[in-house]
Amino acid sequence: MSDQATLSVTMLGAGQEVGRSCCVLQYRGRTIVCDAGVHPAYSGMASLPFIDNLDWSTVDCILITHFHLDHAAALTYITEKTNFKDGKGKVYMTHPTKAVHKFMMQDFARMSSSTSDALFSPMDMEMSIVSIIPVSVHQLINVCPGVSFTPYHAGHVLGACMYLIDIAGLKILYTGDYSREEDRHLVKAELPPLRPDVLIVESTYGVHSLEGRDEKEGRFTNLVHSIIRRGGHVLLPAFALGRAQELLLILDEYWKKHPELHNVPIYYASNLAKKCMAVYQTFIHTMNSNIRTRFAKRDNPFVFKHISNVPSTRGWEKKIAEGPPCVVLASPGFMQVGPSRELLELWAPDARNGLIITGYSIEGTLARDIMTEPEEFTGLKGNTIPRKISVDYISFSAHVDYAQNSEFIQAVKAQHVILVHGEQNTMGRLRAAMTSKYKERDEDVKIHTPRNLETLNLSFRGERVAKAIGTLADKAPQPNDVLSGLLVAKDYSYTLLDPRDLRDFTGLSTCIVTQRQRIVIGVGWDLIRWHLEGMYGKVEEGLHDGVLTMRVMGVLDVKQTAEHELTLEWESSASNDMIADSTLALITGVDKSPASVKLTTTPHSHTHPPEASTNGDTHIHPHQHHPHADPDSEASSVMRIQRLAMFLEAHFGEIELHMPDDDEVPEAAEKGQDEEDAVTSNEPSFIVTLDEAVARIALLSLTVTGNHEPLRKRVEAVLDMALTTVSSLSESFTSGAPVDAAIEEALVEKSKSLSLETQDGDAAPTTNGDSGIHEGHSEEQAEGSGSSKNAAPTDSGVDDGAIGNGDASAGVAMDTTEEPSAQAPTSLTPAPSSETKAETEEASSSTSDEGPAGGATAAEQERPGSDNDEDEDEDDEDDGILEVHA
Repeated sequence: MSDQATLSVTMLGAGQEVGRSCCVLQYRGRTIVCDAGVHPAYSGMASLPFIDNLDWSTVDCILITHFHLDHAAALTYITEKTNFKDGKGKVYMTHPTKAVHKFMMQDFARMSSSTSDALFSPMDMEMSIVSIIPVSVHQLINVCPGVSFTPYHAGHVLGACMYLIDIAGLKILYTGDYSREEDRHLVKAELPPLRPDVLIVESTYGVHSLEGRDEKEGRFTNLVHSIIRRGGHVLLPAFALGRAQELLLILDEYWKKHPELHNVPIYYASNLAKKCMAVYQTFIHTMNSNIRTRFAKRDNPFVFKHISNVPSTRGWEKKIAEGPPCVVLASPGFMQVGPSRELLELWAPDARNGLIITGYSIEGTLARDIMTEPEEFTGLKGNTIPRKISVDYISFSAHVDYAQNSEFIQAVKAQHVILVHGEQNTMGRLRAAMTSKYKERDEDVKIHTPRNLETLNLSFRGERVAKAIGTLADKAPQPNDVLSGLLVAKDYSYTLLDPRDLRDFTGLSTCIVTQRQRIVIGVGWDLIRWHLEGMYGKVEEGLHDGVLTMRVMGVLDVKQTAEHELTLEWESSASNDMIADSTLALITGVDKSPASVKLTTTPHSHTHPPEASTNGDTHIHPHQHHPHADPDSEASSVMRIQRLAMFLEAHFGEIELHMPDDDEVPEAAEKGQDEEDAVTSNEPSFIVTLDEAVARIALLSLTVTGNHEPLRKRVEAVLDMALTTVSSLSESFTSGAPVDAAIEEALVEKSKSLSLETQDGDAAPTTNGDSGIHEGHSEEQAEGSGSSKNAAPTDSGVDDGAIGNGDASAGVAMDTTEEPSAQAPTSLTPAPSSETKAETEEASSSTSDEGPAGGATAAEQERPGSDNDEDEDEDDEDDGILEVHA
């Protein structure tokens, strides 16, 4: 089953910008939001993503990649101030991220409440934290039907992850901020084991290349040491969590190796970091092997020996500024407000001091502006402050550079790559570079750079696969086999089930609707049976719950519930209802049928007097069956072979019936034919000749061979139509659906009976003296055979067209396939007949002017030494068939 759907990607933030990351994915009625941050360069409502462009009640889940404010700080506003809670959406993040996010948001709420731009209250923040669902890395999470995701390590900061999202079979990898370089405490970003269809990846540094870890650590420590030597103070603006821990690990190790620096204090100016340090110590197991090994040796790397928190006394900034040289790592990293901003304003006029920018700086922030080394800048109070402090930039940002990013993008092998979290020019250069790479490798990979609020629509065409399970999977199907069952769609996946397995594999409750229809009749049971056999073929007769019952088509029970009343009972389905409707119409018209009149007024020539009808109708022999009643009889098979010949003659003109001799197989073998061809050539067959082209139809195997391929194929096609046309209803109807294979298999078995004697006791074929073709249960002549015999026991006779439905009616076999919604009916118990023995004896002794028309009794069949060669009529049985006497 082919399928085409569209993935819509809308950036509510971080589209051709860095900050307020918020990516909306919409596919097949599902909505996923990745990240919900604020823009550090703005405050209040202006810092939020463009949240008004989404109905948040339709969101199925929000996935937060890490705890940085530009990826998570807008979460509280969305969950508490929008209609998000009106829907069924959930919020997910990793365990470390949730632990740190709580402290980050407490600090953010505290700082925001001191201004008029507060987005939410501390109470809103607490309510939002409670609703967050923590997950573990590599844990498969099923959000709702059709939506699941798996987190993978992303590096960057503690607990950061990238999400491999599956929406109705479409796989999307959203990286968030990630790092492919293992540092002192974090593992590097993983490459997911599955290939996604879409990769949404950060492009922070574009085509820039960063220094290696050893080089930048050496340059960093040397620069710090040189500033201290000249008697200055070192300011390291950094966010409280993330890169700050990496810098502290580097400084603590460097101080340990240089005793001359032991008297120089290193301060960590962040109460938030002090709180979160316990989180770092708790989640040691999520860090790299270096940290885990040290911790296993009872050496906790986050218990620093040369680093302390700043004094908690008021005015500590001035005291440190007036004191001896020191190193202060202060937050925030962008120096908009907070300790880092206050220290910069105090230290900026002194040329001995040094400022080292260690992370990525967003445009519009003081950290970005001061990197241009202006002569002065504006303080928080609006005053102008001269800048004499030295400014250096060493990137410890845990983002990928061009080499790492391009390698990762190519390794993922996604069909579509969407660049986010990058400035417009930087992103454009990265797109051009990647496009050139793919062009050189002759790969068709689409790279997209959507702007904020610009919806990107990607169409995907795939195959929907249905898995066969349960009973259907017990046997492996062969090529060209038709596998049928119930197609169950759940969570955008499809399974094929046998109806009987529905409850076990889906948990769905099933029910069967049994319908009953009562009919008042004025005719006898035997006449009803005769008409049903004429319409449907073989009708099973017996007892069901002690009630005389006829089963039609294996699905409809006709029960004689009272002297003048029938009850039709069936399990409701489209096909069963159709059978019931036709049966009801047939039964209600029996008493008006001309065939019924002729049949029931026929004088009987048996020596015993006609039985009195208990149903008020005229008498029909209780053992008379319609010629369509037994599709397995020899005469029925002959009749169909004759009709098959007529069908073929109508298409190809005169055809030849070939009856091979016994010695044709050895001769065929001598001519080099293989065993299968030799056996086929020994079957009775029709030969179709068209000019010099010849096609042979084997009547037992129903295979077509020939010396001209176009003619052979044409004959095969006509033969298929002929089989469908001449086969009985029972063979061409299986639980409401035609099954050609069943028709062909049944006809093959029936055609084999042409040269065999009757095996069962239901039919005793008589011989038609004119044509030599065996007849069926009664003495009805197959249409076109040239016999003057008739089916109805009357001197004048009734032709096929006047009895029941004539030759167009098809028989039905009892072994039909179940209707998917129905159970197979229970078997009928054979109904005992008190007249069977007497009537059998009468049949064995009755004769006509044309010879015996009745069948031998069971005793006669078993009598040893009986001569069956002179007259085939005497070896056949007629289980009490009605006979005609001139």
